[in-house]
Amino acid sequence: MSARWTALGAAAVLLLGACGGEPAADRVAGDRAQASAPAADSVVLEEVSGSPEEEDVLSALDRIDNPDLPDPLVDPAAVISGGPPPDGIPPIDEPRFEAAEDVDWLTPDEPVLAPAIGEPARAYPVRILIWHEIVNDTIDGRPVAVTYCPLCNSALAFDRRLGDRLLTFGTSGLLYHSDLVMYDRQTESLFSQIEGRAIAGVLTGAKLVRVPVQTVTWAQWRGANPDGWVLSRDTGARRDYGTNPYGGYDSPDGTPFLFEGEPDPRMPPMTRVVALGESADPVAVPLSDLVDAGVLELMVRGVPVVVWAAEGLRSPLDRRRLEEGRPVGATGAFDPVVDGQRLQFTRDGQNFVDEATGSRWNVLGEAIDGPLAGARLEPVEFLDTFWFAWAAFHPDTRIADVT
Repeated sequence: MSARWTALGAAAVLLLGACGGEPAADRVAGDRAQASAPAADSVVLEEVSGSPEEEDVLSALDRIDNPDLPDPLVDPAAVISGGPPPDGIPPIDEPRFEAAEDVDWLTPDEPVLAPAIGEPARAYPVRILIWHEIVNDTIDGRPVAVTYCPLCNSALAFDRRLGDRLLTFGTSGLLYHSDLVMYDRQTESLFSQIEGRAIAGVLTGAKLVRVPVQTVTWAQWRGANPDGWVLSRDTGARRDYGTNPYGGYDSPDGTPFLFEGEPDPRMPPMTRVVALGESADPVAVPLSDLVDAGVLELMVRGVPVVVWAAEGLRSPLDRRRLEEGRPVGATGAFDPVVDGQRLQFTRDGQNFVDEATGSRWNVLGEAIDGPLAGARLEPVEFLDTFWFAWAAFHPDTRIADVT
């Protein structure tokens, strides 16, 4: 397996280390030998499994443009080294969890990833994902990969089943449009995270099934899931969880890291957006406008969607310490139709109220009070990300008018 450890990659690591104030070696080495032993209060909820590893096939990780592989879906020259070698940013393959009621190391407004599956629910703190980017997990028997790309601020979860294969994913060390490129350990095909498809290798063209996931505050998630589980810091690697190795990266006036080409000029490249519709009907909602408005109703792919934002969630990419990041807002996107009735919402503090019944809903789309208490809105696939990234993958995106 090739490390693709080029001069460009080495320079990139040094730059990342300089941006985050971390030694370059901390961005490259898995440091597993110095990992601490699991704490007594962390547990394995479900074993993670995959198909037998390393099929006897040609590896796109070794050579993306191998003529004996299917033609890549993207220009091979656009897939570049981000610095670390494969799994130099170590994915979490044996996740351990702690009961939410026992967690005292998260701050109220910092972000956690909340997949819309599993009972009890699970939260994946960004303070951990920012250092690992991929968690191979199993939730209620469903094999999933929970992923986060700091350079695009993109959190996505996928079903790890693809045909007869049960995949496990690693970090390739490569970037496409500055976005995480994953690889599966079974065939070493390359997958674009934002697209969720194999762009090179024997699985070229195969698309992963999305699992809806939101980024919300720890306080919002714990309030809704007091009996839930939280990904533990017992990861098998030694990292300073709670620090941000990309300090200042998401400055509104900043520049994307290792992004080739010209960003779409309709908005500044580091503008945060709520993105929906994918290639069928791509839409971008400027996050700051949505936070001001609270709620936006729009049509995506010909069906109604309600998108909302609650104040409070802090950027994990702003300050050295995550808990000091500037507020940016937590979002959600849902089908507003419940029992055949299309609901309309207004924001009320951290929650939302539907005008038809007066029921109160939390940011996760759960009715917590009123006639519809206990009901849940059906989540709609969406993505919190930077404008440059979404526009690069979807150049024909329309920008929603929130006013």
